[in-house]
Amino acid sequence: MNWLRAGVLGANDGIISTAGLVVGVAAVGLTREPIVIAGIAGLVAGAASMALGEYVSVSSQRDTERAVLTEQRSDIAAQPSLECAHLAAVYEAKGLSSLTAWTVAEELTKHDAFAAHVDAELGIDPDALVNPWHAAAASAGSFTVGALFPLIAILLAPLSMLVPITVVVVVLALIITGTISASLGGANRVVAALRLLVGGALAMAFTWGVGQLIGIATG
Repeated sequence: MNWLRAGVLGANDGIISTAGLVVGVAAVGLTREPIVIAGIAGLVAGAASMALGEYVSVSSQRDTERAVLTEQRSDIAAQPSLECAHLAAVYEAKGLSSLTAWTVAEELTKHDAFAAHVDAELGIDPDALVNPWHAAAASAGSFTVGALFPLIAILLAPLSMLVPITVVVVVLALIITGTISASLGGANRVVAALRLLVGGALAMAFTWGVGQLIGIATG
């Protein structure tokens, strides 16, 4: 789920940010070449930024998880009886009777105290910690794929229809990614797609307006 989350986020960001960039540049009234260059520059910079951001964020999360696991292991070794009592309290809070909670805690502690504690108290699987490289690669790769939609549109569309065709392509791409992300998370597909469409439309409208203002000021 870690890399799936990063992948969906990267794809949406690639579509919206690149589309907003090329639409904003196109609003100035330039020829196709500078628009394409701006789009490619946005793709490269965005993919690198997404990868770095995910790597730093997930690395911090993994470091925190490792520190918590180390602390938990030390506590079990230093105060096994107290930690067993903590474990029993966790199960009692979940609805077990006091006697049953103590029985479960003692039996799990005898089997594998560390595994029992990190599962019940921390909800962490020591063998499946988040991987920053997976998240970075998924984010950068999906950003690139998402950014290709508006880039291909500006490369193939007639210059006079560049912005309308780009908007249509972006809308379709956002519907696809919104549907996929909703399906992965079990959410409402229509709501997810509409949320992305509104965000994408606002981004393109804003950058188009800024581009128009710059065109007027420099014209």
